[in-house]
Amino acid sequence: MRRILALIFILGLSGCATLTNMSDAVGDLFKDSDNSEPPAELTEYEPEVKLEIVWDESDGDGTDELALNLVPAVAEGRVIIADHDGLIQARSLLDGELFWEVETDLPISSGPVIDGDLLFVGTSKADVLALSINNGEAVWKHRVSSEIMALPLVVDDLLIVRSADGFDIALDRARGTQIWSIEHSIPALSVRGEGSPVVIGDMLVIGYANGKLIAMNALDGAHIWETSVAIPRGRSEIDRLTDLNGTPIVSDDTIFVSSYKSGINAVTPVDGEVLWRNESISAFQGLSADYSYLYLSDASSDVWQLDQRNGASYWKQTDLHQRRLSKPAVYDEYVVVGDFEGYLHWLSKTDGRLLGRIEITDEPIVAQPVVQDGRVYVYTTDGTIAAVRVLLF
Repeated sequence: MRRILALIFILGLSGCATLTNMSDAVGDLFKDSDNSEPPAELTEYEPEVKLEIVWDESDGDGTDELALNLVPAVAEGRVIIADHDGLIQARSLLDGELFWEVETDLPISSGPVIDGDLLFVGTSKADVLALSINNGEAVWKHRVSSEIMALPLVVDDLLIVRSADGFDIALDRARGTQIWSIEHSIPALSVRGEGSPVVIGDMLVIGYANGKLIAMNALDGAHIWETSVAIPRGRSEIDRLTDLNGTPIVSDDTIFVSSYKSGINAVTPVDGEVLWRNESISAFQGLSADYSYLYLSDASSDVWQLDQRNGASYWKQTDLHQRRLSKPAVYDEYVVVGDFEGYLHWLSKTDGRLLGRIEITDEPIVAQPVVQDGRVYVYTTDGTIAAVRVLLF
């Protein structure tokens, strides 16, 4: 990775540079001298749950092998997916039957997000598109300043959009007209981010590439508070990366946020005071939570369970080391993650042990799995959408 980063600097990278899966993008350039850890091989184990693919379908091209934020959206008995070529499909949660599909001819980069009768997507060409959930007809389109990687967020009558060049924009949810816009500076070098705001009442809380967590009024964008969650350290720009890259989550009146290099942090919503910080973990995908614990896949694809009260680790699962895991989905007594070879893994919430696994395709699972009514819906980078359920032995 250091050789790859050095090459990028030699080639004259300037402006708002981003780093995402660079070893994949550069390919085999340094394979003869690569000293990175290889992905862990899947080993034999004693399954404790039986897994079944209920149905699986394809939407076409998926992510086109690009680093995008395309996720399955579930509501009203349907799952909606989008591919980078602009195809959007609505399918039945029950059996995968196609309800409708539309060709937008737009390079979709984030979404879809469902809210009521509308669904929203962002594009690589800086468009925000709203469509009807009933038939996929376009309702409005609005152009912002740059690519949209973060999932749009609906707050009452507003749609909050984050662009890759540091703008936070509030649009009228129904019409797409701009209500307010605020620009935040971003470092010259940062990790390509997908983090969305989180809403607490009328307050938006957003993590930034400079390590700051900022709260603002959702109605007008007015500043409420900010705190330096991640502190830059080191001499080089690479060493000083402090991106708050994942979407913050709120649990039990506390905000939890992960950082690329400055660990996992707990912050009060009232004034942004940092309650605790676990700096031993580097995580850029964000967190999942249940009533008492946090769950995450770290930068080495080890899975952790942390105590929400103090950040202490209860268990760490290393059997999937370096398998490029997705952000975990948590339900019942399970933690579910996808990996770079298209496998879904079921882990125990009690101690992290492997309970079961199933292969969906031979392509990566990057998007966080979605749980609905006991089924897990997973979207792979080749455009496969599948529903999986647990059958106990």
